[in-house]
Amino acid sequence: MTHISTNPNVLQTYQVSLYQRALHPELFNLQGRRVIRHGDYEFESWLMPGEHVLRFERDGWCACELVSDRDSGLPQAGIVDTFYCAGEHEYEHRFKPQSTVYMSNVQTEQLSDNIYLATLDEMRDHASQEDALSFEWEDEGGKCLSVLDVQRYSKEVHAQSYHLLARGGVVLRTQSIFELR
Repeated sequence: MTHISTNPNVLQTYQVSLYQRALHPELFNLQGRRVIRHGDYEFESWLMPGEHVLRFERDGWCACELVSDRDSGLPQAGIVDTFYCAGEHEYEHRFKPQSTVYMSNVQTEQLSDNIYLATLDEMRDHASQEDALSFEWEDEGGKCLSVLDVQRYSKEVHAQSYHLLARGGVVLRTQSIFELR
């Protein structure tokens, strides 16, 4: 199992960044990757320890969602918007010329040790049953898990992520949709 240091102020540093451009895999510690080609679009998901990237492409146009706690080393060009993950947030952005809508719901929780460990076991089972991308590692607080579960539909793709971070007993959950209109 890999040991990775995470930022001590997890709830204050995690952000969702929406880009109107492709991101490059060499910027990330990829632990899982999946590509879906369906109808008019291609969707790619990357899973890293405590992070993920979702890339939606249609007719040569691209948008990416990045969830990360890094505050440096990330591209600034092409950013549409960025917001912190602490608490609960809903966000929507319409890419008008591309007739594409991006929607995201973000929730964070801090759990007690026993509830965190029960949630960790539950999410391991979920990842296995759903054939979701998943990666386990350890931080200073113990066992951590990142899960990325994707469903495709004819005109949209849904992605649910779960990042369980032992340091602080944090669970970060995102639900994102890229929808063709």
